[in-house]
Amino acid sequence: MKQRSPTIEGFRVMFSRPSLGLAEIAWRWTFGFFAILTLTFLVFEYFRTLPVSAGELFLLRTGHPLLISQALGHIFQGSAFRLFRAALMLFVLLSVGWIILASWARTATVRALLNYFQNDTGVMFPTISRKSPFGLNFLRVATTVGATLACFGTFILARAASPRTNPSPGLAMLIVLIAAVGIVFAWWLLNWMLSLAAIFVVADGSRTFTAISKSMRLWHLRWPSIMAAGAWFGIAHLILFSLASSLVAFPLAFVGVLPPGIIMGGLLLVALFYFAASDFLYAGKLAAYIAIAKPPATPIVVSESPALIF
Repeated sequence: MKQRSPTIEGFRVMFSRPSLGLAEIAWRWTFGFFAILTLTFLVFEYFRTLPVSAGELFLLRTGHPLLISQALGHIFQGSAFRLFRAALMLFVLLSVGWIILASWARTATVRALLNYFQNDTGVMFPTISRKSPFGLNFLRVATTVGATLACFGTFILARAASPRTNPSPGLAMLIVLIAAVGIVFAWWLLNWMLSLAAIFVVADGSRTFTAISKSMRLWHLRWPSIMAAGAWFGIAHLILFSLASSLVAFPLAFVGVLPPGIIMGGLLLVALFYFAASDFLYAGKLAAYIAIAKPPATPIVVSESPALIF
């Protein structure tokens, strides 16, 4: 029996099992809602702690830009450290919440796809475990933090290359662009590899670094299929983005005619459509990767070393 194309299999699962896309929407949007809610709460609480004297309030009510900027400078003076401390605490809490929620959600999604392929094709996977990729998601957060700090470090490097005594803004901008592109590409590659490794954590209970080794081995053995699946789903995502960009122009065409609330509502609907369709595409791409990794097409055996246990 001829094996189905993993890419076609991914698109077929995406349309025949819409519950997978809805599950992606559910957990991603739930986290996004609470992240926005807590961020809004942080901003309001921060503003409530700012001391505003009667003189500063008078300057704010004058409406003069210079007086307003002077009043704001006095209000925000000395409060940067408190804002940084609150933002750092919020980031840690959201990171922990994302690791837990994303791990549970990915376990449920991958298990559903593995069971689907077993029932549909009769291909038996290794013992499907109940492990969740907590370690992989922790590494994803760590790589994101590292990439962010590295991007800030490029500005320090650019400043050293363009001192005040001998300024060279062109060289500084070139350094920032080249370094930022390299950092973002490395972050994207590591994040993709860690996402792929989650399949092996759920499929056969591999530990964190063993799953990473298996994902690298899968890439070595099946890279044409993986690149084909990524390219076709990338083209679908590009078409979706172009469609959403065209739809954005429709409510913007009524600026000055309709109330601003209706315009913003139309833009919000277009954004929600784009994010929802993107989540469905991700579920299909994940199905394609599982179709590539399923046995007996690619038996992957990596010995677990005690030094690599996470």
